[in-house]
Amino acid sequence: MAAEAVSSPRAFSAIERMLAFRYLRPHGEDGVISVIAIFSFLGVMLGVATLIVVMSVMNGFRKELYSKLLGLNGHVLIQPIEYPLTDYKDVVERILKVPGVVSAKGFIEGQALASSPVGNSGVLVRGMAGSDLAKVPGVADNIRGGGLEDFDEGANAVIGTRLAVQLGLNVGDKITLIQPRGSATPMGVVPRLKAFTIVAEFEIGMSLLDSSSVFIPFEQADSFFDKHGEASVIEIYIDDPGRVDEMRPLIEKAAGRPVLLTDWRQTNRTFFSALEVERNVMFLILMLIVLVAALNIISGMIMLVKDKGSAIAILRTMGATQGTILRVFLVTGGAIGVVGTLAGFVLGLVLTLNVETIRQFLSRLTSTNLFPPELYFLSQLPAELDWREVATITVTALALSVLATLYPAWKAAALDPVEQLRRG
Repeated sequence: MAAEAVSSPRAFSAIERMLAFRYLRPHGEDGVISVIAIFSFLGVMLGVATLIVVMSVMNGFRKELYSKLLGLNGHVLIQPIEYPLTDYKDVVERILKVPGVVSAKGFIEGQALASSPVGNSGVLVRGMAGSDLAKVPGVADNIRGGGLEDFDEGANAVIGTRLAVQLGLNVGDKITLIQPRGSATPMGVVPRLKAFTIVAEFEIGMSLLDSSSVFIPFEQADSFFDKHGEASVIEIYIDDPGRVDEMRPLIEKAAGRPVLLTDWRQTNRTFFSALEVERNVMFLILMLIVLVAALNIISGMIMLVKDKGSAIAILRTMGATQGTILRVFLVTGGAIGVVGTLAGFVLGLVLTLNVETIRQFLSRLTSTNLFPPELYFLSQLPAELDWREVATITVTALALSVLATLYPAWKAAALDPVEQLRRG
């Protein structure tokens, strides 16, 4: 009956699974093989979990930076060619009639030195109407103190929170802006200085922008930068940033004058290209962890086949086919990879969903800032799960684990039972 039970089982039947899992349990001298199996399992689990967490964090980086940059900067920028943009109001009016354009505004942009009794800092100054500033999502949706109601009424300013901290300023205080290209006098060029009252502070969450952005009324910027009524740039927001190629010719035609169009992809091309390259390289490097774990599965399985040579020979003499032996060792090795991959999948999801909490805990534990905003531009560690990417990682790990068992399983099935019994 035993011979009949072994000789004619269905593929991956209960007896094959029983033998496979029996080989995974330590018995006497099998302890070394079990240790290798445990380390292979841990390698697959940690490799999959690390891949999911790292790729999710990089996706979060990309999404956060993308949303914050576009929250403060428009999707399409128009700069003048041939003659100044003194007709910006007419151009804006024509562009707003283009289907798909959400908002458009002309503003003055220039660099200046911001000064206070505490210190100085270089800033990017933008002059625009209060009604236009209220349509900038990065500012209007992130006010942390004060308000935009009185923005147009006098020499007022809206600044980032990090700049306010740097200069030791609060809402209601004065900030002095210094323009090096000032007025020409018999004594030479005198820098232009003007004090502005801070009416609001905003925090977009990107330290580079929060520490260098100052908004003042259009008329004040016109006088401060000596623009004589011309805008530096027209900024346009469209309903879908992905449609920028479709919108460019329509906007250029509506402008009705020579202009240079620049979209958000061109402005940030180097930045996002670097992120994409880093993301792809990181994926390949971390996938090596899973590959090393798969190689451990191969070594452990080969040792198991050598150790179980006599048992394989006995099974063959009892009527077990080569297919039965092949499937037994496929299940044995595959179980390590499959269980390790599933455990890594669960661990990766748990870590990704709690990555900021974990970062804060480790920062408190080590008394260090593990994610300094000055270096990474963001105030917290972002993570965004891409389920297609998670599926790719999981399927790849499963495939590597199963492929790693093919050679040892084939060697087990190819053993000559007579030779093994003679040696035994």
